[in-house]
Amino acid sequence: MMGLEAVGDLALHTILSKLEAEDSARAACVSKKLRASASEDSLWSHFCARDLDLSQPLDPHGNLTPSFKEGYQLWREAFNMYPWSLVKRVKKCWDKLRNWLTINFPEAESTLNKGASEDDIQELEKILKVKLPLPTRILYRFHDGQDFEDKHFQNSLVGCPLGIIGGYSFYNHLVTVYLLPLRQVISETMEITPKLDFPGGSKCVVVAASCTYSEKLFFLNCTSGQLYVGTRNLLDDGEMLPCVPNALISSVHDCSVDQQQDAMLLWLEEHGRRLENGIIKLRQEENFRSISQFPEESLLCSTAITNGVKVRASAVFVPEQATSQNYSFAYSIRMSLLPEGCIINGMTFSSCQLHWRHWIIRAKDVVIADVNGEAVVGQYPLLHPGDSEFVYESCTLLPFSSGSIEGSFAFIPGSLREPKGGPFDVAVAQFPLQVPDYIF
Repeated sequence: MMGLEAVGDLALHTILSKLEAEDSARAACVSKKLRASASEDSLWSHFCARDLDLSQPLDPHGNLTPSFKEGYQLWREAFNMYPWSLVKRVKKCWDKLRNWLTINFPEAESTLNKGASEDDIQELEKILKVKLPLPTRILYRFHDGQDFEDKHFQNSLVGCPLGIIGGYSFYNHLVTVYLLPLRQVISETMEITPKLDFPGGSKCVVVAASCTYSEKLFFLNCTSGQLYVGTRNLLDDGEMLPCVPNALISSVHDCSVDQQQDAMLLWLEEHGRRLENGIIKLRQEENFRSISQFPEESLLCSTAITNGVKVRASAVFVPEQATSQNYSFAYSIRMSLLPEGCIINGMTFSSCQLHWRHWIIRAKDVVIADVNGEAVVGQYPLLHPGDSEFVYESCTLLPFSSGSIEGSFAFIPGSLREPKGGPFDVAVAQFPLQVPDYIF
C-alpha cells in the first residue's frame, strides 16, 4: 500500500478509473489519499459516462443531482435488487432505441412512458400469478411501454402508426406493433389467454400488439423467457412461433450468474441494431409516418436498374397470417426513374409508365407460381425523374419457410396514353422469402 501512497494524483486517478465503481469505493476505505482520489467527482463522471452513458449527473428519473458520485449512487440504490451488469445492458438497449427515435421519429419517442416501479411490477405478478424474467422486469423499470392519446390517431384511418417496433402493410392489412404498458399487459392477458389453448403450466403474458386494426399479438413465456407471436391459428389451437432463437436465452430468473438474457431483451436489442444500421427505416405515407419492417440492406433487399428505371424489392414474414403448413410473406416493391431519365437505345425520355408485370415465385428452389398480369395493385405508375419512389406492397403464401421472388415489369416510354416507343422490360432482381431468426 505504501507504493500506492507514493503514486502521483494523476496516475492514481488513472488506476482507479480502470476499476469497477464499487472497487474504487472500497479503495477509499484504505487511506486518506485513496479516499480523496476516490471521491473526486471527475472519477465518478468517468464511471457515469462508462457505465450509464451519462454526460450529466442525473438520477434514474432524469433529475439533476449535486454530483456525479451522488447520481451514480442513486442509480445503484434504485436497481440494487438486480445484477448491475444487466441493468447497464438494459439501459444501453433503451438508450439506443430512444436516441434513434428522438432523432428520426420524435412523435413515437414521446409515447414512451416513464419507468414502472417495483410495486407496479409486483402487482402485475400477483394479479397474473407469474414471475417476470429479470431482463423484462428491468426493461419495464426504464419504460412502462407506450401510451397513445387521441391526437395520435387523427392522421390515420386505421389506428395509430406510432408503435416503436413498427410493421408493414399490404392491401387492407396494416400492422404497427407497440409495447404494452403494465396495466394493459394485465387487462389483455386476462382477456385473451383464457380463450387460448396454451400448454399446461405455461405462464404467458401479452407484452406487445398491433396498435392498428389488424391484430397481431406477442406473448412472453415468463417461465422460459421466450417471446412468441400468434399465428392465424392462435385462437383455434393456441399456435405460436418463437421470435428469438431458443439457444440464446439463458438464466432468466437467476440473479447469481453473469449472463441473463430473455427473448424480450434480445428482441429489443436486435430491433435497435436494425434501426441504427439502417436495415429498417421510416416509411412516409400520405399523412403519417411509421417504422417499416421491410428490409433496406443489400443482402435482404434487391436492387436492379434497367434503362434508368430503378427497382428495389424486399419481403417480410407475416406470422399472424401464417400456419404451420403455410408461410405468409408480404413484399414491398419500390420503383423510381433516375435523374437522367429513361434511356433506350441512346434516346432519353422524361417519363415512362408501367403496363405489365411478371413474377416467378419459388418455394425453396421449386417454381410454384409464374404470374403475368396488367398493372400492380390496380395501378399503372407513371415515373418522372426526381419523383419519390412509387411503393406498393403485396403478399404470397409458401408451403415452405423459404423461397424467393423475381420478375420484371413491362414499361412504355412516355406514357400509356402518349407512348414514345415500344415496351421494354425492367428487371426485378431476386429477393428472398425467409422466416427469420428474429420475428417482429
